Amino acid sequence: MTTTYAALLRGINVGGAKKVPMAELRAVLEGLGHDAVRTHLQSGQAVFTAGHGDEESLAAELTAAVEKHFGFTVDVIVRDHAYLASIVADCPFPAAELEGKQLHVTYFSAPVDAERFAEIDQAAYLPEEFRLGDRALYLYAPNGLGRSKLAEHLSKPRLNKGVIATTRNWNTVVKLVEMTA
Repeated sequence: MTTTYAALLRGINVGGAKKVPMAELRAVLEGLGHDAVRTHLQSGQAVFTAGHGDEESLAAELTAAVEKHFGFTVDVIVRDHAYLASIVADCPFPAAELEGKQLHVTYFSAPVDAERFAEIDQAAYLPEEFRLGDRALYLYAPNGLGRSKLAEHLSKPRLNKGVIATTRNWNTVVKLVEMTA
């Protein structure tokens, strides 16, 4: 039985660093034996089907293959369609009423608990807000991620210690659900 997955690569093609052309990324995934490989945008999303492995082993396999092919390490999170669809379904914010640039999801490689973020005085950042989900953090930033003081605080290394974290805007979150369906 094959499963459709999305691979989320962290920090590629940003500011001229870690260049990963999408055609080459597709070739790397195909070289690993995956089928129906497609990419979305230039910022590190790929969709593929696999008849073997699980999310963690597929992420490790792709991480190693990217390092071998491109010569640098890239953090990778792999999630299946059911998980991606649950992220959309469980969104605690009124996504249909918001612009894609106002709502973001940070995907984590492992579960994180509320204690990790307990020091954050959420009221100090209003109207920006965040909520935790299943291996994810939802961020409402009405003026966009680039202007978000809360996003800046949430990205501090000590808050993400021990996990891979990569953020996507709502438009990309929804597109990945569509692409993996």
